[in-house]
Amino acid sequence: MSRRLSRVLAPSLLLALAAAPVAAVAAEPRIAFSIPGGGLEQALVAFGAQSRLQLLYPSELVRGRRTSALQGLFTAEDALAHLLAGSGIVVRRSRPDVLVLRERGSGLSSGDSQTRPVLASLGALPTAAAAVPALTAPAILDEVVVTGSHIRGSGAGASPIVELSRDSIDRSGFATVAEALGALPQAFGGVSSPTSAITATDTLGTNGALSTGVNLRGLGSDATLVLINGRRMAGTGSRGDFSDVSAIPTAAIARVDVLLDGASALYGSDAVGGVVNIILRRDFKGAESRFRFGHAEGGAGSVQFGQTLGTTWSSGSALLAYEYEQREALPYSARAYTATADLRGFGGTDHRTFLAHPGNVLVLAGGAYQPRYAIPDGQDGRGLTAASFLPGQVNLANPNAGMDLTPQQTRQGLYGSLTQSLGEHVELAFDGRFSRREFAYRGAPSVSTITVTPANPHFVSPTGGASTVVGYSFFDELGASRGGGTAESFGVTAGADIRLAGSWQAQIYGALAQEHSQTRTQNVINSLLLREALGATPDNPATAFNAPRDGYFNPFGASSGNSRAILDFVGSGYTAPEFRSRVTTLSAQADGDLFTLPAGVVKLAVGAQTRRETFKQHIVTFRSTATPLTLVTPDTKRTVSALFAEARAPLIGPADNASAPRLEISLAARFERYDDVGDSTNPKIGLIWRPTPDLRLRATYGTSFRAPSLTEVNQAYSVGPTFLNQGAARILTLIQTGGNTSLRPESATSWTAGADYAPAAIAGLSLGATLFETTFNDQIGQPVLANLAGALNDPALSAFVTPLDASRPTDLALINALISDPSYGASTTYPPAAFGAVLDARFVNTAKVQVQGLDLNAGLSLDRGADHFDLAANASYLLAYARQLTPTSASRDLQAVAGNPARLRARASGGWSHGPYGATLSVNYLGDAKTSSGVAIDSWTTADLQLRWAPQSSSGPLAGLMLSASVQNLFDNDPPFYDAPQGIGYDPANANAMGRVVSLQLTKRW
Repeated sequence: MSRRLSRVLAPSLLLALAAAPVAAVAAEPRIAFSIPGGGLEQALVAFGAQSRLQLLYPSELVRGRRTSALQGLFTAEDALAHLLAGSGIVVRRSRPDVLVLRERGSGLSSGDSQTRPVLASLGALPTAAAAVPALTAPAILDEVVVTGSHIRGSGAGASPIVELSRDSIDRSGFATVAEALGALPQAFGGVSSPTSAITATDTLGTNGALSTGVNLRGLGSDATLVLINGRRMAGTGSRGDFSDVSAIPTAAIARVDVLLDGASALYGSDAVGGVVNIILRRDFKGAESRFRFGHAEGGAGSVQFGQTLGTTWSSGSALLAYEYEQREALPYSARAYTATADLRGFGGTDHRTFLAHPGNVLVLAGGAYQPRYAIPDGQDGRGLTAASFLPGQVNLANPNAGMDLTPQQTRQGLYGSLTQSLGEHVELAFDGRFSRREFAYRGAPSVSTITVTPANPHFVSPTGGASTVVGYSFFDELGASRGGGTAESFGVTAGADIRLAGSWQAQIYGALAQEHSQTRTQNVINSLLLREALGATPDNPATAFNAPRDGYFNPFGASSGNSRAILDFVGSGYTAPEFRSRVTTLSAQADGDLFTLPAGVVKLAVGAQTRRETFKQHIVTFRSTATPLTLVTPDTKRTVSALFAEARAPLIGPADNASAPRLEISLAARFERYDDVGDSTNPKIGLIWRPTPDLRLRATYGTSFRAPSLTEVNQAYSVGPTFLNQGAARILTLIQTGGNTSLRPESATSWTAGADYAPAAIAGLSLGATLFETTFNDQIGQPVLANLAGALNDPALSAFVTPLDASRPTDLALINALISDPSYGASTTYPPAAFGAVLDARFVNTAKVQVQGLDLNAGLSLDRGADHFDLAANASYLLAYARQLTPTSASRDLQAVAGNPARLRARASGGWSHGPYGATLSVNYLGDAKTSSGVAIDSWTTADLQLRWAPQSSSGPLAGLMLSASVQNLFDNDPPFYDAPQGIGYDPANANAMGRVVSLQLTKRW
């Protein structure tokens, strides 16, 4: 079917690009307007809704201005001229359906950071501009980015979109776009965040660079597509499969569009949970400086500086933005519920470990090691006898000691753009960005079970055995492990917008994006060197250490038992991975009017795209060898080719009557061919029904997909041993890991149904509701690793388990083949007869997730005298979040289960301004939850407050100045207690431990 579709789409694409049909231009219709007098901002919102035009203007341009009422039949231009009379605001037509408002002589245009769109209902849009003298000649070269459509000027589509304007981000007190996206009720923070990586609550373990992803609907950060100005970012992490939004400088952001619907029919792979399109500033004249200082309770102070410079001329613009940010680490010790793993004081359990210092003598019981004797405190481990040990007692260690919850980070970002018109038909656009983030943190200390033999001069056995096993922590002697590194993000785009015949325009661009991370985890134990220092293995000539000369490691002491030379030797282990992901894209598309129906113009967009993806990794490890080992993995790459088309047509409703019922349909399809995993074809349909001018009903249905990452397909094969419990027995098991060249793309079906209500009788009020469902099939994963401890006992994992009996020749041959593989790197030799099972932990298409829920939003903007008020609310309520690990396992609804998306998340805010003063109060709500065993977890409510002062001075040192003071988590409410298995007292997937954060920001326009 996909090949037949490509044969149909290809000729259509070529025909449309060559023919570029022109729709007949009708005389501009007269529209029935009913706009009450009052605030100009509310009047323009009503004008947009009733005219079905898109307005772009800086928010401060109209704030506080007033206008007179408008009643009767007018053309759109006449109506707008009436509303703007005497304001000094001029209008420029940027597209047939897009008008740009600016103050006379300001030089601002539609790309300015503060420009906001007013989106209206859809239909036949006026194309003449001669009626109003203030309108200049058509300027077709302004970029109007429409998220969720390839058709320019198409206005609001059928899919739900949340827009985060630069103004709203600033007024909410967020320092970065990552913070603003994390506050969305539709986003889930359980994976791909610095905290989830450090605390090991992100079970994927692929975020060594401590990047920040976006995870819409809890479908995975690799299933949310992130775009920069509509262009793809390269992937970060050890799989290169999600985008790092922390790489985007806040100073460069104009707005962020969040499409809450599957969109592979438009954008291709990864757009399963939705799309985040970060629109960066383009046209800007002047300079803007930003200074921000922040402080959290217990540490984690921050400093941020941004500088933007821009200029415009009659045929183009140039902009340069730079940002610097530094953040301190937040230690575990700064929060009572993370300072210790003994959570009994909070109603939890004691997660302290018997891998301690002083240590414990362990014995094998029930297939697992258990503490039998405590090593006494207050001695150096010399001269002990069997009677020195404390039977029945246990030394316990706090595994959280010395660790950081958030890392120390320093980030620098640079963004530049240049546009230049070549006559009336071509505009060239270039932009580039680069960011470098340096980070460091203290991680989990090294622990080990140490086997001591009589070869060690400190050997003693309280059990009388030939060896002694000691559970030991190196924290007191080595401290915490130390992690850190750098992450660089780069992107450059060059493109051209070309006016074709009639209303048709073409867009051609090339883009290159790259993510490069280098990390290092050090101050950890090298197991081979430790055995040498213990005397368990003979002196290794490959090392400079000699135990008889330099001293034997003594695990029986409580203090000063080992010299610095010994500790430096055994603690010299490290791992240093380097990952580089790159995406190169070439794209061409055209859109315009196809033909005219009685209800209006049918619009079409067609295009083609090719994309080259590469992933490189270089890993050096020094954890179990005498010299550093370089793990060489061949570079992986793929080529993706795509054809896409989108049409939008009005089916019911006369084009010249805005108050008549109106029905529109949109159709989109995209065909993608991967040279390694095959084809994928994804359609999408959308319907918009406006029974009255106030009410808009919408629905979508479509399919989406995520192609397997290059590492999931090509990861090097490896096999290694481990001990796992099978009932009461402890079974030596071989685990196979690696990529799978037979992987298929993950697939999903999504639908939404919603309503938007904006009554003309109540200017500034908007209400919306969206019911949604996404069923995500064939998810790629490693089911065995999701329940490794119980893998030999879980019936759902039986397909991945092969029992072994070495007495059978076929099983013995399999064991010998596996342990003879070059990737078998076990430092301990086990005889073939000791192995009892093989686990296949390679990537497979197996899991299924189904998400159902309801999104609600409301907004109200109004003036009362000299006071202006903005009220807004956004909530997401999950009806189901069901996950099925394998086709043979039961589906489990995990909504409101710790570590999974909450049942209810909401954020409501109220803003007030009066002259130069303003304030915003926001309330965040996280619904109650439960643990996997059914223990209740309370709900969580926090409040954020910002106070602002912006002198309304047109000249002098106070002109363009804004000073704001913000407090996140105003009342310093701790997150609800959760007895997490990681030994911390909260759920990092749904809450944060930052506490009260106070910040002061100064912004100055020059």
